[in-house]
Amino acid sequence: MGLNLQEKQAVVAEVTAQVAKAQTIVLAEYRGIAVSDITKLRANARNAGVYFHVLKNTLARRAVLGTPFEALADKMVGPLMYSISTDPVAAAKVVHEFSKTNEKLVIKAGLYNGKLLDTAAVNALATVPSKEVLLAQLLGLLQSPVSGLARVLSAVAEQKSAPAEAVATA
Repeated sequence: MGLNLQEKQAVVAEVTAQVAKAQTIVLAEYRGIAVSDITKLRANARNAGVYFHVLKNTLARRAVLGTPFEALADKMVGPLMYSISTDPVAAAKVVHEFSKTNEKLVIKAGLYNGKLLDTAAVNALATVPSKEVLLAQLLGLLQSPVSGLARVLSAVAEQKSAPAEAVATA
């Protein structure tokens, strides 16, 4: 049974609210995937903070109308799942990880930072480390010259104290 007008308006309003705060949207075709697998995908998306929904394409087009994600409207064809996230890589990562174990999930398109992404670009975005990992790597790079200097100074101090100890024991 279809949705009545109020229910459709509520769905569009909910999706519009999610799109308003989103950085990334990923579209994937779910044809042939078992319900139990989609349930697992929903749980993974929820844990990653991704809004994950199967929507009628006409309602999704209305939700993105007038937003930076409007460029995706042409790609909204067929049975699609919509992954929307405020984290730049979370939506792509959740869908990409699931597509590794389920070949029936086909990534169709995405949009990040105003740029339309094809399947390869969505997969590339999914392999970018998370913000926390990137910050940790940056911190490691910043600390490495300091720790290297500390090791050199320590080695020099050990060298200077070693001959004095050798003379004292002789």
